Amino acid sequence: MKDKIQTFKAYIKEKKYLLATIEVLQWELETLAPRQGQEYLSEVLAYVSTKDYELSTSEVFQTLVKELLQEKSSFDLLLQKELEEVAEEIEKMKKIPADEYRDYAELCAKNQGIWEEAKQKNDFSFVEENLAKIFDYNRKFANYLRKEEKTLYDVLLRDYEKGMTCEKLDVFFTSLKAEIVPLLHDIQKKGKKHFSFLSSPVPKEVQKQFCSFLAEYLGFDFERGILAESEHPFTLNINKNDVRITTKYIENLPFSSIFSTIHETGHAIYEQQIGEKLLPTLLGSGGSMGLHESQSRFWENMIGRSLKFWKELYPALQKKFSNLQNVSLEEFYEAMNQVETSFIRTEADELTYCLHIMLRYELEKSLIEGKLSVKDLPKAWNEKMREYLGVEVSDNRQGVLQDVHWFAGLIGYFPSYALGNAYAAQLFHSMKQDLDLTEYSPETIQKIRLWLGKNIHQYGKCKTTTELIREITGEDLNPSYYIQYLKEKYKALYF
Repeated sequence: MKDKIQTFKAYIKEKKYLLATIEVLQWELETLAPRQGQEYLSEVLAYVSTKDYELSTSEVFQTLVKELLQEKSSFDLLLQKELEEVAEEIEKMKKIPADEYRDYAELCAKNQGIWEEAKQKNDFSFVEENLAKIFDYNRKFANYLRKEEKTLYDVLLRDYEKGMTCEKLDVFFTSLKAEIVPLLHDIQKKGKKHFSFLSSPVPKEVQKQFCSFLAEYLGFDFERGILAESEHPFTLNINKNDVRITTKYIENLPFSSIFSTIHETGHAIYEQQIGEKLLPTLLGSGGSMGLHESQSRFWENMIGRSLKFWKELYPALQKKFSNLQNVSLEEFYEAMNQVETSFIRTEADELTYCLHIMLRYELEKSLIEGKLSVKDLPKAWNEKMREYLGVEVSDNRQGVLQDVHWFAGLIGYFPSYALGNAYAAQLFHSMKQDLDLTEYSPETIQKIRLWLGKNIHQYGKCKTTTELIREITGEDLNPSYYIQYLKEKYKALYF
């Protein structure tokens, strides 16, 4: 049995090498690869992904895992958990034909570059055919993998948030909508203020310098991480010692890069605080996407958009951003939390953000169910934007082309953003029982980071999101904390 365990660990080591190669190739595709080189690099990425598939579905590896699972009760909990994770992945992969897996991996890798061009040229037709193929593949894969799920979309949700279903999400979004929309309407009646400094240009290099300072201030370790630039901000982790984040610098929207940097730093801190003992295993990364989003949304909004946070940092920001010289801290805080319906999800305020997610959830669910065709997607998008947010979309760049997710094959991902907001508020409530958060000094920021590391980050994938939420808060997901947080914050700002 000892020999079998060593053989298993050798397989895992090889698998981690392949996964690291995939991550590096993905990083290159989205940051530095020249346009003319993207197609070949996408083919290489598909090739390496296929090698990972072949390893996981090989008869020798499957037999080994099966034999070890029969004896798992005699192993330590870490090995037990890793065997369960691997068995689950094998079960999924072996149901998908190898040629379809390879073709889909190549399609998604290539399509990200095509999406960037489509977005730049504001032309949905560039990606329409490939997007239709991506949804066709996901529909097909969901049918292969379906067990007792009521809908195909439930199968896809499993990859991002185990245990989540359309039935649960419908209840969740209905409760948010019932509370958020009336509050939004009341705020809209108050009218909005004009803050000219929000769109005053700030050189990209100045933004870059402050964002690097800000990431380090929050706890991002640049000895084990990189901050770069991409069309759509993201976080990528090879392991806890190589975590890479990106942001996007827009000269006439200078605060966009600040909050996307805080957001991605939240993801990165999670990965950098994974327990050391998980480094050689497949458990050494964050849990569900909803839990991961809870960390980024917590830092971005509950900390990063608070008055207490900027009391410490605002003088440093004023030194860098000349457009803030005559802007008071209170005015800056009010502007950073202004409620305004907008086109872009990543620029949305906290109150309207979940409406952007509901729109995407409903659309991708309809696409998977075959009730909506890809060619009709831009029209359906624009109609829902009008219905939910009261805005008229005339530009696909600000509409259906704004997010990379669907074009990269991430179908079923979007609900995680809304769930992350709710998890964040629930965890924040518990954190306040343990820590004195009357101010956000550098020492307090460190205490917050350590609290998250101790209660969440160190466990990686060893515990499920449901287990962690129950252990920390004493209950399952409860959106009432998020609703209460929004009400308290925005009533204080507007009434």
